[in-house]
Amino acid sequence: MVDAYIINTLFMIFSMTLIILMVPGFAMLEAGIVRTKNVTSVLTVNVMIYVIASIAFILIGYNIAFGGIKIDTMSPLAFVMFQMAFVGKSINIMSGGVGERAKIFPLTLFTLIMGALIYPIMVNISWGSDIFKDTLLDINMHDLAGSTVIHSTGGWALLAAILIIGSRKGRYVNDQIKVIPASNIPLVTLGALLLWIGWFGFNGGSVGSIASKEAADTVALTIFNTNTAGLAGALSAGIFIYLRYKLFDITMILNGALGGLVAITAGADLFNTVDSLIIGGIGGVLVVIAVPLFDKIRIDDPVGALSVHLVNGVWGTLAVGLFASSDTITLLGQIKGITVIGALVFSISYVTIYTINKFMPFRAEDEAQLEGLDASECGIESYPEFRRTI
Repeated sequence: MVDAYIINTLFMIFSMTLIILMVPGFAMLEAGIVRTKNVTSVLTVNVMIYVIASIAFILIGYNIAFGGIKIDTMSPLAFVMFQMAFVGKSINIMSGGVGERAKIFPLTLFTLIMGALIYPIMVNISWGSDIFKDTLLDINMHDLAGSTVIHSTGGWALLAAILIIGSRKGRYVNDQIKVIPASNIPLVTLGALLLWIGWFGFNGGSVGSIASKEAADTVALTIFNTNTAGLAGALSAGIFIYLRYKLFDITMILNGALGGLVAITAGADLFNTVDSLIIGGIGGVLVVIAVPLFDKIRIDDPVGALSVHLVNGVWGTLAVGLFASSDTITLLGQIKGITVIGALVFSISYVTIYTINKFMPFRAEDEAQLEGLDASECGIESYPEFRRTI
């Protein structure tokens, strides 16, 4: 018993460390996507999200999410740290999607509310102490590591934010879509691969234990399926983008991998290899299809976060009901979970962001966007020797 307690504690701390490795993953990915005049502001936002969301969750959010649950299979502090590592990810999803036009302070204020209240409520409904049992919010959804609870939550909040904040200046002119290329492809690649590695702790650690043969086998299966889906997502996105445009777009291939990883997150502990290849492969194709569709309806998402996290968060949660349905897991239960959490997150986020925006505008002024948010928000440029372009 003592040995299992120690092993599980070490496992949780190691998994937590891998998840926190996703902080520089998001930061590098976003820094490589945005224009050089906005890199410092993006990095600042990512650091502040980790700091503010973590403190808010430790002081307030954890008790809302898991209050009343007794942790005796590992150190309770290891469990707290593992869950704390998750909270910022849902907001990282949002930060990239509003890049290059969102001010730091109001975004940080929303981070505080998300980490303290919005995200913990979604966790409670899905994984926590279930204070909503026998109500309309009582959902029976299998979501191992958060295809819906984390990824779709971040995606719904991002959609609310984009609808309120609007697109970057000059992104859509009349009927034309201005292409704004990534500023640093090596950083995008580094960031995506750091996220990929972090996913092993994200999904593997969510099994909750590794101190028995059965638990260890489940952890290994979960990580194997996670990696397999990422591989399939990258491959399917690469093939699809080439068939469509006769080009190999590395940013789309990487987003395809991330889409596959998001899709497998809900049920990585349940699937076999073929299932994982199919689910991840579909996830990669969905990214390639969704990115231009969002642009057509003028939803400006610089990093493709809606396509990766919202679309594939929904797909991954549905896939559990399609590929692993049982007496306890049903497609209807998965759909209810997606619907309840989506409706709650979008409506609460929209009202919250709309209210904050009334007193503290989220959107940077047109002049600040032209100059770059590094100058107006931070006073420090990441590449001061480079000539800035609009």
